[in-house]
Amino acid sequence: MSPTGPALICYDGSPSARRALTAAQKVVGDGPAVLLHVWSAPPEVLADSFSTRGGGAPTAALEAEALERAGAVTAEGVRLAKEAGLTVEVREARSTQAVWQTILEVADELDASLLVVGTHGVTAAADALLGSVSHGLLHHSERPVLVVPAGAQASS
Repeated sequence: MSPTGPALICYDGSPSARRALTAAQKVVGDGPAVLLHVWSAPPEVLADSFSTRGGGAPTAALEAEALERAGAVTAEGVRLAKEAGLTVEVREARSTQAVWQTILEVADELDASLLVVGTHGVTAAADALLGSVSHGLLHHSERPVLVVPAGAQASS
């Protein structure tokens, strides 16, 4: 059975994700779409998950800062989607595994008809052909995946 849900547009604030979001408008048009921002705790939180910082201060402050940054990235994505003419629902997901795995879990939950992603996220090496997220999605998704190349330009 073919997926019938919305297009799932992955957004992490990177230039590649911005291009993917803009390109998604040409494919999605007025159809249903969900903007997904997957975030994870900063390395300091992961390293200190069983300890405390600053003489007993828990890492909750770092976690709160990560959550605040995630909210800002999501808000930026919503603004850019609106500017591109997309109407999106918004989802945020905290990942404790590979980001592509979290994306696939959300895609399954929504029965997403299409996954839209850029070639590289905020942590990808510039000389790699694909980042780990786009690579993981291409190799593990059973749904169509649109990977928008780095040089893609949205034209009017």
